[in-house]
Amino acid sequence: MTAFRTPRSHTDRLRNRIAEGDTGRVADEALRIMDSSRGSWGGCWEQVLDQLRALPADDRRELLHALADRFDQAGDDTEARCRHLALCALVSEGLGGAESLTDDPLAAERRKALDDLARRQSFWYAARFEVLGRAELAAGGPLPAPVVAVVRRAALDAYRADDLVGLARQLTDPVLNVGEAWAEQALSDATTPEWQALLTHASTATASKPTAKWDKQARTLLDTLGTDRVRETVLSWLALVGRPRTLPLERQTWEPDINNAYDPYNATALRGVAWLLSLLPPHPGTARALGALVETSLRKVAGIGPRNPKVANAGVVALARIDSEAALAELARLATRVTYKNTAKLLDTALEARATALGLGREEIEELAVPAYGLTEVGRATHHLGEATALLEIHGTRAVLGWRNAAGRPVKTVPAAVKRDHPDELKELKTAVKDIDKMLSAQSERLDRQFLARRTWPYAVWRERYLDHPLVGTLARRLLWTIDGRTAGWVDGDLRTLADEPLTEGSRVELWHPAGREPSEIVAWRDRLERHGITQPFKQAHREIYLLTDAERATGSYSNRFAAHILRQHQFNSLAAIRGWRNKLRLCVDDSAPPATRELPQWGLRAEYWIEGEGEEYGVDTTDSGSYLRLRTDQVRFYPIDAPENSAHCYGGEYAMWLRDGRDPVAPIPLEDIPPLVLSEVLRDVDLFVGVASVGNDPTWQDGGPGGRFREYWTSYGFGELNASAETRRTLLDRLIPRLAIADRCTLEGRFLHVRGDRHTYKIHLGSGNILMTPNDQYLCIVPKSDPTAPGTGYLPFEGDRMLAVILSKAMMLAQDTKITDPSILSQL
Repeated sequence: MTAFRTPRSHTDRLRNRIAEGDTGRVADEALRIMDSSRGSWGGCWEQVLDQLRALPADDRRELLHALADRFDQAGDDTEARCRHLALCALVSEGLGGAESLTDDPLAAERRKALDDLARRQSFWYAARFEVLGRAELAAGGPLPAPVVAVVRRAALDAYRADDLVGLARQLTDPVLNVGEAWAEQALSDATTPEWQALLTHASTATASKPTAKWDKQARTLLDTLGTDRVRETVLSWLALVGRPRTLPLERQTWEPDINNAYDPYNATALRGVAWLLSLLPPHPGTARALGALVETSLRKVAGIGPRNPKVANAGVVALARIDSEAALAELARLATRVTYKNTAKLLDTALEARATALGLGREEIEELAVPAYGLTEVGRATHHLGEATALLEIHGTRAVLGWRNAAGRPVKTVPAAVKRDHPDELKELKTAVKDIDKMLSAQSERLDRQFLARRTWPYAVWRERYLDHPLVGTLARRLLWTIDGRTAGWVDGDLRTLADEPLTEGSRVELWHPAGREPSEIVAWRDRLERHGITQPFKQAHREIYLLTDAERATGSYSNRFAAHILRQHQFNSLAAIRGWRNKLRLCVDDSAPPATRELPQWGLRAEYWIEGEGEEYGVDTTDSGSYLRLRTDQVRFYPIDAPENSAHCYGGEYAMWLRDGRDPVAPIPLEDIPPLVLSEVLRDVDLFVGVASVGNDPTWQDGGPGGRFREYWTSYGFGELNASAETRRTLLDRLIPRLAIADRCTLEGRFLHVRGDRHTYKIHLGSGNILMTPNDQYLCIVPKSDPTAPGTGYLPFEGDRMLAVILSKAMMLAQDTKITDPSILSQL
């Protein structure tokens, strides 16, 4: 029990020591009180300080020297030394700057403590660093810029003290916190009062949207500096956002990855910078930079989540305020990419507002928002730069920039004359390549979602926005379409049916889906694509079809097809968001959550995938922040879209419908009543979640994970029966293997691709990519690269199957196992 439980005894003893007139004993008693408080500056501390500050000035100076003489008592403990320094600073407050400057026995120690502070993200109130900061300012010494940054960040904490906030408000220089590349570039550029004023105004962007008053002052500042000059300068700042910190911060083991997060003080100014850009005349570079800012700000950081959603939202707000095709294109592109709920909602609102203003539907505005990027025909543009010619062409989902010299011959590198005489045009071309790559990816994902959108087009509109669009046409011409009930694909410069009949007109166009088609038709289209070397941007002709099973007819209202799997939660959550599902991360706390859901408004349905957190040991089954590392899966169900939502405890347990306002529970819809295309597409999504996020396809989990409790699941999944996507993979490999350079070493048998090497024969599972080798089916662990490639495989009929690339790359390696040099693999062989 500490003496601080009876605070009056402290003040009484201190009063007695002061009355005795023994400064040394007063110092000892003050330090004893401080030590007994253990870093808490509440309770009787104000009374203690009142007594010490009431001493005559000469007595206080003598007390300071007595406290300084006892500084070594703090030892090497950093917190104890800081408390000691804080006590001295509190006692000295009000003595007078000039006198303090000449009579400051611990000045060097205080500066050293402040220098040590410079590498921290923030500090705990009990350390009282703000007292040391005030003391340094009172002594006439300015605080170093890194220390200013720490004080400002600490003042933003929800539990900060008023005097800390007061000190932060005093610190107006520098305008931004140092330590971030973009901020230091901004500080370097802002060398005039006008630029300083602009940065200061940007730092006042504390609301979610700019007010009319904020805009008015911003416009005045922009007019003073010149809009073109501001744009060029500010875009150079945004190009540095997200770069590694110039002043790395010390990170404690329990702290999140603070060095990859935004400085929270600078984030406010960054939001203001985005708003400033929206007040400038429209420019493609502005829209491009704001789109990149949104994506960079939503990039995940370990232990934090998205870097800074507020900055991302500011980027969306800024784009929505710019009336230009480039800004609309960025909004449409981001709408297909962003999965963070609040930012996605802002994007939806912005696009709906733009559609309403133009009298169009949301789908139409997204279609019209896709720019041509200078392409003059489908997938191609020619640019003459002096005597050289640049050929910008789209190959698959990538843009390629090629060159021809004055004689018209292809050259591998950019001609020197172009670099010398046309640097701006060259920069624009390279930027266009990057923009096209991003937009192609976004449009491919948007098209892949059209199967459940029930979207149809008048023929002329469809040709303009899809088939003949300079960019989207490169995707549309590799897909199959249904025109007035007849299926056609682009071959030899025309839309043609399976019978090779041209289709040059029509009235109604839809995206073709294999559900409900005759197997012979599906196979015929696959053959045709392969015969003409057409690689589809995603699985269409080879798309898996999920038909109702006897087990599902027996259960009636739910499917257990993808139940009892163990998934990596964060990977599942990201995949679900990309595919248009809404999900809430499960935390290891006493809370409930709805299932992962996908709303299908065009069908009046809501699909649910029931999941629960797996495990109960904090730190083993969870992240440091308490979110589950893994999930256990259960049923798939369908409800009317307006039915009350189900929920269950995050730990697991029965799902129940949350009923409000006296509503009655709503029964799930029998699976037989779900349209076959809807059932197939929803189950395909769920199959994707399991196929990608299951711990069963992690080659490093042969020990079964924590405590070995997932060993049985890992084995059954990693080498078990093939799911629908793996069956599609098997069918494709059956046609692909004969064309491989290692064809004579490969055979397909059941669930495995057998590869004969010189050391062993290997069995690669077609679902998980896991490997068994002779003799005795010994497990071989090969961890694939993050972006696996399989050189020499030649033509593939569709893009996007990462596991196919993993299997092929492993097969290529193992067929030549005597050439393997990786020590981790060799030790197993």
